Amino acid sequence: MENSVNGAPRTTATTATTARHTPTQDSSAPPRDGAAAEPCDLVTVPARQGLEAVDILRRADAPAVGPVLHDGACDTLGFLVPPGTADGWDMPGSACTQTSGRGLRIPAEPPVTGSGWLLPPDDADPVTDPAVLRKALGEAARLIEAADNCS
Repeated sequence: MENSVNGAPRTTATTATTARHTPTQDSSAPPRDGAAAEPCDLVTVPARQGLEAVDILRRADAPAVGPVLHDGACDTLGFLVPPGTADGWDMPGSACTQTSGRGLRIPAEPPVTGSGWLLPPDDADPVTDPAVLRKALGEAARLIEAADNCS
């Protein structure tokens, strides 16, 4: 099941999912030990926006970015996020795949044929905090729009 919104950005504060995953200094992501047993949802974004977001997240002093998948054609990136994120995901231009409790587990090999790890599980935090990801994706979209308008 995918949730996506194709329209103007919402101006409301935070969704219920974001509220449950409010970033803290230590991150709201689950602890590293047992990460392989934790189910995940998957936020999918266009590759250009996703790469900008990865750069933003890696430069930030805030929580780090978790594992990131790329498809074989490099058209999209997928960020692993905590289960339940899809219930309230409302970021325009992105989709969040809900695992319905069955949960995508963080495997050593990419879980989708034809995909690969941009940031493999061993080199990343267990999952990306959805509130922090939402903020980075918004900043990435603004940077891309500004760059495109300068041409």
